Amino acid sequence: MDCKVLNIPYRETGYFGKLVLDYLAGSEKLKPFYNDFPGKQAILDAISRRQGVATNRSLLTEVLQQQYSNVQPSQSVKENIELLRKETTFTVTTAHQPNIFTGPLYFIYKILHAVKLAAYCKQQFPEFDFVPVYYMGSEDADLEELGQLSVNCEKLVWNTKQAGAVGRMKVDKPLLALIAAIEAQVNVLPFGLEITQAIKDFYKEGTSIQEATLHFVNFLFAAYGLVVLIADNKDLKATAADIFRDELLHSRSIELVEATAKELGEAGYKVQAHGRPINLFYLTDEGRNRIERTGEHWSVVDTKQVFTREQIMNEVDTNPGRFSPNVILRPVFQERILPNLLFIGGGGELAYWTQLKKVFGQYNVPYPVLVLRNSFLFMDRQQARLKENLDISILQLFQSSFKLKGKWIHNNSEKDLDIKKAMEAFSAIYDELRMQAAPVDGTLLQHIGALETGTIKRVEALGKKMLRAEKRNHQDAMQQIDKLKDQLFPGNGLQERIENFIPFYARYGNDFIETLYQHSLALEQEFVVLEQE
Repeated sequence: MDCKVLNIPYRETGYFGKLVLDYLAGSEKLKPFYNDFPGKQAILDAISRRQGVATNRSLLTEVLQQQYSNVQPSQSVKENIELLRKETTFTVTTAHQPNIFTGPLYFIYKILHAVKLAAYCKQQFPEFDFVPVYYMGSEDADLEELGQLSVNCEKLVWNTKQAGAVGRMKVDKPLLALIAAIEAQVNVLPFGLEITQAIKDFYKEGTSIQEATLHFVNFLFAAYGLVVLIADNKDLKATAADIFRDELLHSRSIELVEATAKELGEAGYKVQAHGRPINLFYLTDEGRNRIERTGEHWSVVDTKQVFTREQIMNEVDTNPGRFSPNVILRPVFQERILPNLLFIGGGGELAYWTQLKKVFGQYNVPYPVLVLRNSFLFMDRQQARLKENLDISILQLFQSSFKLKGKWIHNNSEKDLDIKKAMEAFSAIYDELRMQAAPVDGTLLQHIGALETGTIKRVEALGKKMLRAEKRNHQDAMQQIDKLKDQLFPGNGLQERIENFIPFYARYGNDFIETLYQHSLALEQEFVVLEQE
């Protein structure tokens, strides 16, 4: 697919917070909270750190081979899994929950960024191998977030009665009804049948969401050698049993995280995540429940299950799969089981990872290089043509509809709606009044100032009324601006945070994913706008 490409500094979009922008700018205030900013030397340093800490590579490879036993991996996926046995192989990882049918567009962008960055690393350091990994956070229980998607701006919600870890939930009739709703929208498009058939092949009634997601993501990205890891595995968790025991007995993570949160707050940053005294859940097919300690007893919240000290330690040893790290300990567990160098995450993820460096140090787990995931805005030909007809620049698109309309009126109206000259004239009048009044009675100056303030407010209000009236005179253009903004920035948010990829695939097929890959950045860290030609 041929596209015009424009890379924009994140700061100029207006959609990214202070911590992310300061991270990209290399702010000195933020540097104590991570190791190195992404770069060639940072990657070499990460390799050195990782080589100093053992990873159970044989177990990782065996678990992956078992998880792929019912999948049809590409040859490159098979080779990448086998490569993980070698001490000279490292991973480039992104993580995400198993949103139904991949959820928002940035799910796709994160994965392609991992693939692109792994290829970049191989090019820079040919003596090593680099495997792109999608770490599936399938233990997340936030169904409200994971059980919905937006297709052509229509919100579709999975109304299931299931509870607990979303990855362990099963495809049921309400989810099949969502597939039918998607079919109705996209099957008329050139590749609609192809993508909906893939969904139906993998999301079959009774299949777990994590298994369906594994198959679906493999269908989309196997050609790129992407390896998908379902971390909800008792053998992998057994390698972190020491962390689980320490957390249950000593609650170290909350002290470390809260100390860092205090430092971040003092540096002027908003704290993204807060810990609990025990940052583990107890996970069964019935639910994912918090663990609380009272004296020498550990209880599972909202159940009748209570453990003594001896029992809870025995449970970790015999059933490690029942312990599920929360947002504080999950990154540490992720980096414990993977020989990872770079972690690709969104702004929110980077924000809470900056709280965790001390926790990594506590458990001697190498802290990775943090990379802000790629962001895209995609415009099809019709949208690009409308933008050109309205004479709107790409950067202006990131402004509010109100500002865009005002700018359009300023550029296209035959009437002079600029009230600056009138304001300047009024200002000169009040300056003259002040000069005359001051020698007579200085107390009059306050009265003149109040009159001037009132006049300014009335003239500004008049200016707004004139602008609104002129907008009504150009109603067609105003409606077109609203249409363009609603399509590209649904709900005044970024397209990538709302829309699902399925309609795009239905129009363009795999060419859409390949185009995204070709224009994915490695370490450049800029917002990418793609305008179809």
